[in-house]
Amino acid sequence: MPHNGCPHKCSFCNQKSITGQAYQPTGEDVKTTLTKAVSDLGDRAKETEIAFFGGSFTAIDRQYMLELLTAAKPFTEVFKGIRISTRPDCIDDEVLTLLKEYGVTSIELGAQSMDNSVLELNKRGHKAEDVVYASKRIKEFGFSLGLQMMTGLYGSDFDKDIKTAESFIALKPDTVRIYPTVIMKNTDLADFYHSGKFVPYTLDESVELCSRLILMFERDGISIIRLGLHYSDSLVDDSLGDNYHPAFKELCESKIFYNSFIEQTSNLSSKKFDVFINQRSLSKFLGQKKSNIKKLNALGYELTVNFDNELSKYELKLGEVR
Repeated sequence: MPHNGCPHKCSFCNQKSITGQAYQPTGEDVKTTLTKAVSDLGDRAKETEIAFFGGSFTAIDRQYMLELLTAAKPFTEVFKGIRISTRPDCIDDEVLTLLKEYGVTSIELGAQSMDNSVLELNKRGHKAEDVVYASKRIKEFGFSLGLQMMTGLYGSDFDKDIKTAESFIALKPDTVRIYPTVIMKNTDLADFYHSGKFVPYTLDESVELCSRLILMFERDGISIIRLGLHYSDSLVDDSLGDNYHPAFKELCESKIFYNSFIEQTSNLSSKKFDVFINQRSLSKFLGQKKSNIKKLNALGYELTVNFDNELSKYELKLGEVR
């Protein structure tokens, strides 16, 4: 539901370009889509959620919201539940009671930042305090809580983004989504970029930052269910700068292993190592198109990769230096 219910036009927002669509689904569309999904998924439907994204679900016209929920509710007997996304300042006890009645199980808040100056500069229209209040009420009502953050917003920096992640962790969400800021054409952010008022993170800077954020959330058992924007042709065609990559999460996970290796070997004179990783993490360690291996070889390292499936997915250990 691109941009539906949003009371503000944020500095970065061009929903049509991000999603590649502007059409608003009807209740009949929901029924048709879910009926087909039941047929296509079979038993997998039990592990699949119905999700409404793109706008601020609890801020859309109430009758329209009820139309969509009424269409989806009968399918909650087949699917895992209903997930919605909304604004932190569009949550109160009345709407939470209503969502519970219609089978909603997960609520994600588009918090974006926990720095009030950043929120104001980007015309979010809410404060960090709204995120704290809404998160607590969502959890108290028994919903699964998800928080969404954007890194590299206008007015932000590494320290502010790290502090946002720390604030998220303190709220104990079940899930997070991390979206590096992508500059879309026909937005305030694009104007700031062209004028030199806004200098975005480079792709390498975003990868470095988000590789750190992954480990922060991982340590606290918070699941990152999305890192980077979904691919669409319009997203690529209508964005500026170089901060979008279709395999962004893969780049960040590879960076974790590269940084870990460099850190562990920085004080060692040898260039030959046995490396131990979980077998499922092999592609992450190697890097996209073996980029990690190529960079380490260029630095003179010779590696033998071994598997230890007792290691966690981002853990790397060195064997005896050969």
